Amino acid sequence: MTTTAQQPPKDLRDFYENPAVPVASGPSRSLRQARMLAGALGPATGTGTPRTVLDIGCGDGTAAATAAPLLTGHRVIGVDWSQDALKRARAHLTCPIRGELTGAGLPFAAGAADAVLFSEVIEHLVDPDAALDEIRRVLRPGGHLMLSTPNLAAWYNRALLLAGVQPVFSEVSLRAIHGRPGKEVVGHLRLYTPRALREFVAAAGFEVVRLEGAPFHGVPRPLRPLDRLACASPSLASILLLHARKT
Repeated sequence: MTTTAQQPPKDLRDFYENPAVPVASGPSRSLRQARMLAGALGPATGTGTPRTVLDIGCGDGTAAATAAPLLTGHRVIGVDWSQDALKRARAHLTCPIRGELTGAGLPFAAGAADAVLFSEVIEHLVDPDAALDEIRRVLRPGGHLMLSTPNLAAWYNRALLLAGVQPVFSEVSLRAIHGRPGKEVVGHLRLYTPRALREFVAAAGFEVVRLEGAPFHGVPRPLRPLDRLACASPSLASILLLHARKT
């Protein structure tokens, strides 16, 4: 999707309420992230205890739907401030809730959540510091943060920069793509390298447990085998999957 100059968004909220703006990512990333979360939480059956998982920025709910079979017995709550996204999320989630990370904050008490899924949201935020502060507030001590975001230092971005081309994932306009491959405008404002992401999350009061890589569904088909190979090294991978715990 490309937002055209003839119909420019008034602001970011207007942009994200546009039904044509993508609100979901690739299933490979969602599945890898769900496996990390399931391993951290453990089973909710038998002697296990059901946990509360907040999918913040749930979009259309597909990430939660992908994770659900691996989180049987746990309670997954989708949260988004886009009314359009929440309408679509109802097809996958029993109780999507409207909320935001700034302003009035999330509609949950301090320490209410055992884990937060934060799937490719942080790159869209004007104030990511306030967002992590609010996530830390709603997590119990030792609670899990599962964050995913595009990697500014992905293997192809390194080559593109050497050639003087704007990196993939970066955007200079909400109306069209300029200076880089691709046609889809998704509203990226922040991009992270693995080192920057680790340092940023740690500075917000989390202990980084693990960092993995995931492929990007938008990579041209002939290059996808190479993109999957790059996942073995998070520093080169397309998508960063970070597991952290509230200290």
